[in-house]
Amino acid sequence: MANFQYIALDAKGEQTTGSVQAGSESDAIQQLRSQGLYPTQVVEEGKGSLTTGKTKARQRGKKRVKSASGGKIKPKILMIFTRQLATLIDSGLPLLRGLTVLGKQEPNPVLRNTVNALADSVQSGATFSESLSQHPRIFNKLFINMVKAGELGGVLEVVLTRLAEYMEKANKLKNKIVSAMVYPIIVLFIAVAILVFLMLFIVPKFKEMFAEQGGELPLISRIVFGASENMLARSFILPNVVWIFLVLGGLSVLIKIWGNTSGGRAMIDAFKLRIPVFGDLTRKSAISRFSRTLGTLVTSGVPILQALTITRDTAGNVVVSNAIDKVHESVKEGESIVAPLQASKIFPAMVISMVDVGEETGQLPEMLLKIADVYDDEVDNAVTALTSVLEPIMIVFLALVVGTIVFALFLPLINMIKNVDQPG
Repeated sequence: MANFQYIALDAKGEQTTGSVQAGSESDAIQQLRSQGLYPTQVVEEGKGSLTTGKTKARQRGKKRVKSASGGKIKPKILMIFTRQLATLIDSGLPLLRGLTVLGKQEPNPVLRNTVNALADSVQSGATFSESLSQHPRIFNKLFINMVKAGELGGVLEVVLTRLAEYMEKANKLKNKIVSAMVYPIIVLFIAVAILVFLMLFIVPKFKEMFAEQGGELPLISRIVFGASENMLARSFILPNVVWIFLVLGGLSVLIKIWGNTSGGRAMIDAFKLRIPVFGDLTRKSAISRFSRTLGTLVTSGVPILQALTITRDTAGNVVVSNAIDKVHESVKEGESIVAPLQASKIFPAMVISMVDVGEETGQLPEMLLKIADVYDDEVDNAVTALTSVLEPIMIVFLALVVGTIVFALFLPLINMIKNVDQPG
C-alpha cells in the first residue's frame, strides 16, 4: 500500500486536498469516487508533486494577459485545463458541470472568462466544438476538430486526454530545441561584454604605461591597442553605436515584414531546413510534428482529408505545408500518400517505409505515432549532442578572446622585464 496525494472536487464544486492509501493510482481514484469526490490530480508520494500554487499560476497567467476578456494563454495552462476537463468527464461529471467547476477554480483571468463563456454557450444548446470555435486565439483548428470527432464518437474524454498528451509532448520538444540555443547565446553575450570592458577600460591604461616607457611594441599589442583606440574614439562611440543598433533593428524589422509575405516565408523556411547542423534538427522536429498531429487526428476519428488539411495548417513550415498539400491532393484522387512524401525530399526513407507499411497493414495512425516517438528521441539526442559540442567550442572561443587580449597586454611587459634584467 502506498500513500497518494490528491486534489479533488466535491459535489458543490469546491476543491479539496488530502491523501489516501491504495495499492495503485486507479485504486486511489476509485476510493475517491466512492466518497463522492471527483479527482483532478492523483500523485503517489515521492514520485511527483501536485499543482496547487494558485498564486504562482495567477502570476504566470498575468504575464501573457493584456485584458481579462482577450489575449492568449500559455500552452502549459491550456494543457492542464484540457487534462482536468478530461478527468472530470471520465469521472462521470457532465460537460457543462465540468466547465462550470473549472471556471470557478481557474486562476488565469483569460482562461477563466473563456471557460465561463464556453459553459454559457453549451448551456444555450451549442455543441462543445462549436463553442470552442468562437475562441480561435486560444483553441486552434487541431483542438476544435479533435473535440468534434470525440463528440461524434462519444469518446470526448479520450480525445481530450490525447490532446493533453499531444500538447505536453509538443511543448517538451519545443523546450528542448530552445534550451539548446540558450547556452551559446549566453556565452556569446558574456564574451562580447568582457571584450568591450577590457577594450574600453583595461587596455587604455596599459597603453598609457607602455607609451611612457617607449620602445617598439609587438604586432599583436599594436593591433589590440589600435582597436581599443578606435572604440574609444568619439566618432565611434557616439553616433556610430547608435547607428549600428538602428541598422540592426531595421534589418530585423525588414526581415520580419518580408517573412510575412508568401515568397519571403517560403525562402526563410527553406533556409531553416538547409542550415548546417540546425537544419537537420529543424527537419526532425517538423517530421515529428507532422507525424504526431496526423496520427493523433486520425486516431481520434477525424477523416483523413480533414486531418491532412489541419496538419498542413499547423505544420509551422511552408516547405512542409506544401509537401502535405500534395499528399492531400494525392489522397483526394484515391492514391497513396507515399509517392508525394517521397517526392518532397523532406521525409527520410525510414519514414516513407514505415508509412508504406502502415498503409498496407491498415495501421497508419499507429505507425505515424511510432514515427513521432522515434523522431522525438532523435531530436532529444540531437539536442544533447549539439549542446555537448557547443559547450567546449564556446568555452574555447571565450578563452581565445580573453587570452588574446591578455597576451597582447603582458607580452610587452615581459619584454620590459627581460630588458631590465639584462646587464648594462
